[in-house]
Amino acid sequence: MLRSKVGYSMAEDNYRSGVETAKISLIGNSSKIGFLYTSSVSNTKEIVKGVRSITDIPLIGCTSSGALIVPEGIVASDHGFSGMMTMADADLKIGVASHEAGKNARLIGRKVAMEAVKNAKMTTAPAYFYMIASPKEEEEYLMGIQDVIGRVPMFGGSAADDKVEGKWKIICNDKVFSDGIAVCFFYTKSDIVTEYTGAYHETETSGVITKVEEERTLVTIDKELSLKKYAKWIKESPTKLQGTNLLISSILHPLGVKDQLGNLIVRHPMIGNTNNTMNIGNRLIENTAVTLLETTTDELINSSGNTLKLVRKELSSDPASYLLIHSGGRKLAIGTRLPEVHKQLVKEAKGIPFICLFTFGEYGYHENSANSCGGLMLSFTGFGKE
Repeated sequence: MLRSKVGYSMAEDNYRSGVETAKISLIGNSSKIGFLYTSSVSNTKEIVKGVRSITDIPLIGCTSSGALIVPEGIVASDHGFSGMMTMADADLKIGVASHEAGKNARLIGRKVAMEAVKNAKMTTAPAYFYMIASPKEEEEYLMGIQDVIGRVPMFGGSAADDKVEGKWKIICNDKVFSDGIAVCFFYTKSDIVTEYTGAYHETETSGVITKVEEERTLVTIDKELSLKKYAKWIKESPTKLQGTNLLISSILHPLGVKDQLGNLIVRHPMIGNTNNTMNIGNRLIENTAVTLLETTTDELINSSGNTLKLVRKELSSDPASYLLIHSGGRKLAIGTRLPEVHKQLVKEAKGIPFICLFTFGEYGYHENSANSCGGLMLSFTGFGKE
């Protein structure tokens, strides 16, 4: 039977923060895995050393943008924080592995997958997997992993910082690094369910992607420069959307693409370029449709509770824990109303341990469809007791 426990610390001394977090979150000597998250202003290496002074269980995690949410409240501090959720189950086998970024992301994904299988002391594909990557080559890493294990369902998110300035970190066992990938393979018969959604509304405004450069620069929509086109769609001036102004302005009005079954994946416009093109948070494909999406701040807040409720209903056994990956961009739009998200999560978790982190990209799948990487989304995962 799966058990789980969450611990956290806002101690100013980073080593102490790791010690306190580990002591609170460990389930005696039974914990099999620790999902460890820190602030980007923390010394993450010192936090890991603190955790390691208490336990040698496999670790995987990353920096979270600005805060964590746990049942007791919002974990946030100007001098940093740490939080960890552990799991214990006699029948659970875990394999974690990581690799720093290199020239061939797909090949790195293959290597990491093979290492994770080996570290789990298994010879078959896992039942489920968790992926963390830096915000750059997520799709290529995913393809490499699937080259080895096939289309196994997944969840995950990209490491994040507080200001989109590249200060994110990835954690895997004793390693802490900025760019690359880490995975956790789950070998279990217990139920695992992910609800992967943006919870945005489609508008009737859409166009065809007619030119893309370097996979993530959207040059033209319907052969018109993308920033000009998007500005018309949201009734704004292109000059007011340049730089990171676009990132903020597009949170309530992002773009959407659909997979082969019609499931909606959100694409976050990030940077408005002076040549009236846009940098997008994930890969785009020419000659496919892109749709303008919309939502409100109220709906962003309510989607957290609604999504967790769906996860709970979809589990075939009683829930043991929830690992909730929430877009950092959505958090930015929610702003000072973040306590309302905490209230909703507590209500829907109904006493079950959870930890919620904030990422710069979210990964998941839709039933009968493929694993995907998106932005401004929720990747909420529930783990059943049996």
